[in-house]
Amino acid sequence: MCGGEGTRLRPLTFERPKPCISIVNKPSIEHLVSHLSNLGFHDIIITVGYKSDAIEQALGDGALFGANISYVYEEIKLGTAGSVKNARHLLGDKPFLVVGGDHLTDINLLEFYREHLRHSPIITIGLISVDDPCEYGIAEIDVDNRIRRFTEKPGPGEIFSNLASTGMYVCSPDIFDYIPDETKFDFAKNLFPLLMEKGSILNGWLARGNWSDVGSPASLRLAEKWKLQEMSYASISGDVDIKSAHILGPVDFGGSIYVGRNSRIIGPVAIGSGTSIGDNVLIGPYTSLGRNCVIRSNVRILSSSLYNRVVIGQGTSVSGAIIDDDAMISDSCSIEHGSVIGPRTVIRNRVTVHSNTRIWPDMVIPDGTTVAEHMLNDSYDTRCEGS
Repeated sequence: MCGGEGTRLRPLTFERPKPCISIVNKPSIEHLVSHLSNLGFHDIIITVGYKSDAIEQALGDGALFGANISYVYEEIKLGTAGSVKNARHLLGDKPFLVVGGDHLTDINLLEFYREHLRHSPIITIGLISVDDPCEYGIAEIDVDNRIRRFTEKPGPGEIFSNLASTGMYVCSPDIFDYIPDETKFDFAKNLFPLLMEKGSILNGWLARGNWSDVGSPASLRLAEKWKLQEMSYASISGDVDIKSAHILGPVDFGGSIYVGRNSRIIGPVAIGSGTSIGDNVLIGPYTSLGRNCVIRSNVRILSSSLYNRVVIGQGTSVSGAIIDDDAMISDSCSIEHGSVIGPRTVIRNRVTVHSNTRIWPDMVIPDGTTVAEHMLNDSYDTRCEGS
């Protein structure tokens, strides 16, 4: 399911759909499709809406991933269940796995699918323990894994479980009898309560492993950390020019990379092709730099994501931040934890961007500014809540 606009991740989703946000220098949906294909799910149907061309460009027909990918288009918003019914003509008469296109996971979904086949409920919901259930649908299950209660985004006094729905389901085609045509209809809000009211059997499956729906900047950074942790060795895809620098792996370097004198790179770190790093630069663990970035001298970058063609000026510190394409950060700035800088934004000298603030695309932040709240550009939608 790849139809949403990703408003909660703005400004990163103004120019790309959420499944195409970069994680370790490639669209997140590429990680997901590779995982599914490696498990044996080779026939993949993608429901698309917002900026669908970017998803098709990233995945093509699936041949590079060992899969066969088909696309189904939403002319109007149909909700999560409605979008799946819109693909009914391609699904056949066997149970099928539903996964959000913005998910990043290493969970054994083949085991999930087989568990559903063994018990044949109308639907099996993937569940995982979370620390804060308020943002999820939560389920209560019995010893036989049957779901006894399900509540979407519970409030105080309603949190009877910390088992959150992952938004991954194995479904019997019988669900289509309960989903209306051409109407917005969601799995958690509409279908599950209806099925339980009708007395249908819904099972839960307790997932083990890493999972994120990449629905916020914090979850995006966590997902990238997981992918970087999977690196176990150094990989260099081309020529690298290193001038008396210190590199402690694991690292993943593209080609035509320059690293200046007395700089230090502590992995896991990924650096895209054509990136230049100045003298006395510290790049700490869990950092990814995209293609053709320019990092000036005396810079510190810790646990951050920089996309393509980003420029970081001398003496600037970036910690736990996300910086989108073509942004330029000038000298002696401090970009604090949790901040998100939109594409083509220009931040002048000696600017401090406070933690958990966002700057919309094409903004220019004057010298010496302290950015303590979101900086919005009225040329773009200013909402950052929702899907």
